[in-house]
Parts: sequence; structure tokens; C-alpha cells
Amino acid sequence: MTELEAGRAQTLAPVRNGTALHRYRDVLIALIAFAVLASLPLFTGSKALLDFVIRCSAYGLFATSLNLLVGYTGLTSFGHGMFFGLGAYSFGLIMQKLGVPIPVAFVATLAITAVIAAIIGAICVRLKEIYFAFVTLAFQMLIHSTILSWASFTGGDQGLRGGIPRPVFLGIDLANHVHLYIASCALLILGLLAMRQIAQSPFGYTLRMIRDNAARASFLGIDVWRAKLTVFVLAALFASMGGMVMALFVSGAYPEFAYWTISGEGIFINMLGGVSTFLGPMVGTVLLLLLNDTVTRFTEYHGIVLGVVILFFALGLRKGLLDFVAEWFAHRRDAGEGR
Repeated sequence: MTELEAGRAQTLAPVRNGTALHRYRDVLIALIAFAVLASLPLFTGSKALLDFVIRCSAYGLFATSLNLLVGYTGLTSFGHGMFFGLGAYSFGLIMQKLGVPIPVAFVATLAITAVIAAIIGAICVRLKEIYFAFVTLAFQMLIHSTILSWASFTGGDQGLRGGIPRPVFLGIDLANHVHLYIASCALLILGLLAMRQIAQSPFGYTLRMIRDNAARASFLGIDVWRAKLTVFVLAALFASMGGMVMALFVSGAYPEFAYWTISGEGIFINMLGGVSTFLGPMVGTVLLLLLNDTVTRFTEYHGIVLGVVILFFALGLRKGLLDFVAEWFAHRRDAGEGR
């Protein structure tokens, strides 16, 4: 090894060690979070609370996967909800028609989603900004129309009827509400941990470079199209996981899962929680579901209330809640160091 190579190795060693420490820290936090969530049924018999966490798991996976596109890559997708619906319908149909074990159906659904996302993404990621947004929306409406028109296969506007079979596997019975709750929490934590590793990896920083200046990234030798397509497919897979959780929760799949309003909710969630912090979409998910559950008890005009809240964050704070809190703490820390 030359002196130059030895110097480079010594320079990179702290960076690698720091990356490994961050990875271990993330795994530790994930294990603690799962232990807290999994122990919740021991301290409360509230089925409504467990249902709320399951819904947060489904929408949290979906919203965080959308942030891989919006926050980290600068790709605003108005059609990301198609993969949420695709995951729900593919999983439900595989279980109803084939009767395979749940893990097999899970993997098969991810494979189907990956193929369709690669085809759609190969077309969409070549486009820029507003064109990308509206072409993804067009594909979502195409999938939604297919679900409605292919009634003999998808159930049409009635959705998948007859429930989703839930055969026991590895001692796990998803027909049991507590088992379903723990499985949903496990999928949420594993999905968030995987997306965190993607965001903090060299590939994640490549996405940030593309977001900030795609032309410069291309000049530096980065294959921008391939990087965008890769993150598009990855985001679709995690959104599909959210759809599968929701399909298990409601024991079916409905056209609304693939409608454009699902994508709109994903955008709202990211606006509420923030796109600059990794857990912003999870905070936004909790806020949105709490708002919906609370406001609908008092008025049928919950859309107006939600619109006012969105305007407050967009025009008042001009950032998501977690982004605002993180920025406030950063200012406090800087002010303390300045003294």
C-alpha cells in the first residue's frame, strides 16, 4: 500500500466507523420501538387504540415511501397511491384465488409491484417536475379504472368480497387481532428501518445530489435516470407493503385504495409532518388520522377543517411540524454555542 492509499484509508476509517455506529443506533431504536408497541396490548384492552396503530402502520409505510421520492429525490408524485392499491388488490387476489401461505403471497405481491413499478417508472422518471407528477397521476387513474371495469376479477366498485383467507403460518394467526397488530407493527418497524438505511446510504446521498442539482450529478458521472428509477421502484415496494397491511386490516380491498385521493392524503401527510426529517411522514400520519377521527365525530365537513389545517402549515409555519421542531432546536443549540 502506498502512502497515499494509507492516508486515504485512515481518512475514511472514521467515516465508516461513524456510519456503522449510526446503523447500530438505528437498529437499537427500532428494537426499542417495536418492544414498546408490541407490549401495548398488555397494558390496554382498547381495540380502538390497536386499530389506530394498525392504520398508522399502513399509512405510515405509504407516506414515508412517498417521502423517498418527494423529500430525498425531488420527485413529486401525484399517483403514488396506485402502489398502495396495487399491494392491497394483488395480495387479496392471490390469497383468494390461489390460497398460498401468507409469506408466499407477500413476496409475490412485492414481485408484481416491482415489475409494474419498473415499467411505469421507466416512462415517468424521464420527465421533469410537473410532467412527472401528472403522468404518475394518469397511470393511477388507469389502474383505478381497470379495477372498476374488471368487475369479474376485482369485484368492481364493490371491492374484493368474501374476505381474505388467513391461514396460520409459523404459529402466527392473523385472524387473531393481537397477532395482526403485532405483525403490522413488525412490518412498520422493518419498513422504516430499511428506508432509513436507504436514506443514510451513499445511494441516499446520491438522491439528495440529484434533488439539488440533477445536471451537476450527471456531469459527475451519476446515471440520474437509473437512480431515479431505482428509488421509484423501492418507494413502490414500501407503499405496497402498506397496502397489504390495510388489506389484512379490513379483510379486503376497495377501489378507493387506488383512487387519486390516497395520493392526495400522502401529500397532505408529508406537508403536516415535514419532508426534511425522516420521521416527519410518521408524525404527519398520526396527525392526519387523529384529525379525521376527531373532526368526523363533530361535523360532516371534515374536509374544510383539514383544508384549514393544511393552509396553516403551508402559509403559517411554511414547513411540517417535525421540520419546525427540528429547526427550532437547531437554532437553540446554535444560540447556546454562540454564547
